[in-house]
Formats: sequence, structure tokens, C-alpha cells
Amino acid sequence: MTRSTPVRLAVVGGGLAGITAALRCADGGAAVTLYEATPRLGGLTCSFRRGELWVDNGQHVFLRCCTAYRSLLHRLGVEDLTVLQPRLDIKVRSPSRAGRLRRGTLPAPLHLAGSLARYPWLSFGERLRFARAALALRAVDTADPTTDLHAFGDWLRDHGQSDRAVHTLWDLVGIATLNARADDASLALAATVFQLGMLRENSSGDIGWSAVPLQRLHGDSAADALAKSGVRVHLRATARSLYRTHDQWTVETDSGSTNFDAVALAVPPNAAESLLPAGALSAAPGWSRQLGTSPIVNLHLILDRTVLHEPFIATVDSDVQWVFDRTSQSGLKSGQYLAVSLSAADQLIDLPTASLRDRFLRALNPILPELEFACLQDFFVTREREATFLPSPGTARLRPPAQTAEAGLYLAGAWTATGWPATMEGAVRSGEAVAAALLADAKLSTSEAA
Repeated sequence: MTRSTPVRLAVVGGGLAGITAALRCADGGAAVTLYEATPRLGGLTCSFRRGELWVDNGQHVFLRCCTAYRSLLHRLGVEDLTVLQPRLDIKVRSPSRAGRLRRGTLPAPLHLAGSLARYPWLSFGERLRFARAALALRAVDTADPTTDLHAFGDWLRDHGQSDRAVHTLWDLVGIATLNARADDASLALAATVFQLGMLRENSSGDIGWSAVPLQRLHGDSAADALAKSGVRVHLRATARSLYRTHDQWTVETDSGSTNFDAVALAVPPNAAESLLPAGALSAAPGWSRQLGTSPIVNLHLILDRTVLHEPFIATVDSDVQWVFDRTSQSGLKSGQYLAVSLSAADQLIDLPTASLRDRFLRALNPILPELEFACLQDFFVTREREATFLPSPGTARLRPPAQTAEAGLYLAGAWTATGWPATMEGAVRSGEAVAAALLADAKLSTSEAA
């Protein structure tokens, strides 16, 4: 026996998690309505116009191992709008020297041996100790709850890593993926990043990025895909309250209330906590505040000439972290558009634009020597004060699963219990988890009715 009418699902939130949940559930036969509070889909991976330019609100990359995210790109039909390195290659610069992290053809973790042997910021002994720590990290059990209680930085030092090695190598990758430094990050989350991205498969760490504005890659393509799947999308529609009456859920927005069989909240943790009914989660009130947040600051430079000749570079021994060439994505016709991405930016988030400009132009000059001869035509800053949850030790207990204690009520978002840090991959995985849970519940209820 089949259900006479499809499950009516409300998805609250139009970021990658909500988009994924809505599409997967619609593909599974649900009648889906999506509510998004802003004028566009895409969540934190969106773009806006500044004059004639497209500006991404943040610099987002993915890895070859991000299988869920890449599956979403395929579902949206936009794989051809991204670039994926044929092999991992990160150009690294400091004010006084240059190096690179580039994988070879050997199996992981030996695939990085060649570039590490020439990595100029580590001594011979530090390179050997790095190799031993990498092998040990490969064996860390990320599923063991006690692993999450330890700080990654402590683990690294217990395994022979000097402060220099942590700063110039481990944090080079870790800050960008975890949005936290090693000393502030959960060992479980850090081990997940390094195991999946660098230590298990030769090609898993190859880096990909969007060749178009993120709004086109995610938000606009999602709008088309959702419409084709029959999903009703309401923009500028903030969910004000959520409550259950008998076997139905009611979602109230400024335009009225609508009843559904199920609801998926794909919103930030604080918004989720404010909407969830009492008893939906086992965590005590205030759990979203305990989960914390970590900010990201992006500096945008419009120059009259090209000063960076790579798609991106990473830096060490500098205030600068990563620099991206966004010229083609922005639509800039001449000169160059650079974006400087600064993760774990607690000390920078409230600095005035003028202070950031002075400080980071000084820091960029030795990194990009050609900048000295360029004319800075525009400089502006974008700030995400609550870009991600804080991936600190002990965080796992505050990250709820997709299914709540309330029947028909689900949670999605990179902050939920995906096992990943707050990345695009984690967000998509959370949406897939919601779809799997809801469709399984719908199937179960249908079988019980039969």
C-alpha cells in the first residue's frame, strides 16, 4: 500500500543544507515548501553586486574527497562551472621565501614526501617528525567520543611537533578548513580533515573552486532545480514560530501560517534553538550559545594590474593567510581582484576598515612584490561574525543528529552531527541525513498503515 498523498515537508532555511534536504526529499516524493528569510538562496555561500562587480561573501573551496558536495553540484547541473586541480598544488609564501605543497604519484601519505623534503620552513628533523605524526594521525579513531575531548594542538605536541611545525604546516591547512587554530580545535574534527583530505587517498586533497560567482553556482542553480522538482520557494519569509497540533506541524511566517506533516530546520544554531519546542533535544537550554561561533573576515582589493599569477596562495610568517584571484569570477574587465581570506578572525572582526587596510597592505607587500607598483582602486571588507560554529574540544556533545525527539521534526546545518567541521561538505551531508531520516520515517508510517 502506498500513501495516498505525499508527505508535506517544510524546509526552513535556504542554504546548502536546506537546498539539499529540499531536493532530496522532493526527489523521494515529498511535497516540499522552502522558506528563506533573505532575498536569495545560498546561505553563507552567496554573492552580491558592488557596482559592476560580483562579490562573493566569502572564499569557499572544496576538496576532491567532498563527495556529498560534489554530488549536489552534479544534481544542480553546475559541475562544469567549477575547477578541480588535477593534483594538489598549494603555492606557499612568506616575506622571505617561497615553497609549495604538491602531491606526487606515490600512495598516501607518501604522496607529499617530495614537496615536504623541500619545504623551506622546517628543518630536516621537523620533517621526519612530521611524517611520524602524520602516520599516527591516520590511526586516530575519530568516532571515539573521547577523541573529541582533546585539543589538536596538544596532540601534535605530544607527537613531537614543534611550535614552528604547527604554525607553518599543520595550521596552514587547519585554519582554513576548521576555522580554528590547532590549539583551539577538537582532535576529532582535525583528524577527520587530515585523514580524509590528505592521509588516506592520494588524490583526496586536490582543491576545487567555483569559476563563477557563488550565487550563480549555488543560489541561482538551486532556484531552477527546486522549481523543476516542484518545490515551492518563499523568499524573504522568516519563520517566526513552530508548533505541533495533533499530527501536524504549523509554521508561522509574517504572511500567515501553514500546516505540514514534517519540518526540517536548516537554520543557524541560535535560530534553531529559538524555534524548537521544549524537549525536542536532550541538550540543556543555552546549548547554541555553548556551541559558540568563529568569525571570518575577507579583504577585497581591486588593482589596476596583475600582481598574483596563481589562482590562490597560502602564506606563513604573515598576518595574511590565503589570497585568491577573483578577477574572472567578479566580472572585472581589467586589472585584478584579490580576496584575502582570514579565518579564526576573532582579533580582526571589529577592526575598522582603515586599520585593516593599513595593516594588511603592509603585510601583502613582501608576499606580492609587484603590489608595490600597482594602484589600489578599491578596498572593502566583508565580515561573517558567526561564520561557523567553534570547533573546540567537547563540541560533539552539542551537535544534535538530524532526527529530533519530536516525530516529524528534523535538523540540518553544518553545525549538526555530521562528523565534519563547518564546511560546504558538512552542510550538504546534513541535508542528506535529513532526507534519509524523513523518507525512512515516511516509508515506515506507510508500512504501519498497510
